[in-house]
Amino acid sequence: MRDRVLRAIAAVAIGAVLAVCALVQFASDALNANVAAVPGALPRRLPVAFGLQIYRVLDRVAPAPFVETSLSGWELARGNLVAARHYALRLPPTSIRNDLLARIASATGERSLAREYYYAASDVSALNREALHLADRNPIAAYTFERGVRDRFVSLRTHPDAVAQADWRMGMLATDAAEHFPTGSVQRTTWLQRGLRDEIAAARLAPLNTKYLVAVAAVEAQLGNPVAARHWYIRTLNVDPNNATARAKLRALRGQSRIP
Repeated sequence: MRDRVLRAIAAVAIGAVLAVCALVQFASDALNANVAAVPGALPRRLPVAFGLQIYRVLDRVAPAPFVETSLSGWELARGNLVAARHYALRLPPTSIRNDLLARIASATGERSLAREYYYAASDVSALNREALHLADRNPIAAYTFERGVRDRFVSLRTHPDAVAQADWRMGMLATDAAEHFPTGSVQRTTWLQRGLRDEIAAARLAPLNTKYLVAVAAVEAQLGNPVAARHWYIRTLNVDPNNATARAKLRALRGQSRIP
């Protein structure tokens, strides 16, 4: 008799757990149906209000990171930034929390705060977007920001390709900064030399990436070093004999100088 009672209790408990899991799954499907479900599928037929209600009940009764993340993302997508921040701040300090807070700060126009959160989240794509956005107004500030990103990648032992990309971007930003100074000025030369160091660093980390090799050659040419530029264009062709940029630049260098 006792065994039958215990089995019955266990069956009820398991059934309750399965019911709750099913309810949460349906709520999740309802919230994400517009982006995840095939037209005509069951999730598309579930009312969004149903999913929101379930998640809000869970938030009050048994808050969990996936609940807070879903509610924050939902409110953010609808422009309710106060509510989005409320849910995001209830998350544990993880990259997901930082990424949500960065997106919220960006939506409110707090670009500096957004960069800090993206930086904490180590969101490579977002950090690159922020550097480009900053470069449109202030390439020197963008360079400083990108250098911080690069140092962050190194400290986290991020894959060398990401570090090389940051080096390459720093080189591009440095050459952009050089354009703000007169030809022949000390400041222009200093920024070009800085850009050259960064581009060489990228090429050393990824020696088969022709984008980096061509970038080194271009800066050498800007610095008035045609022999060095030729060397890097030839290295590019050794990796990719069909690289049109390297071929065209080599022809131009031969036409403009006495380089063989």
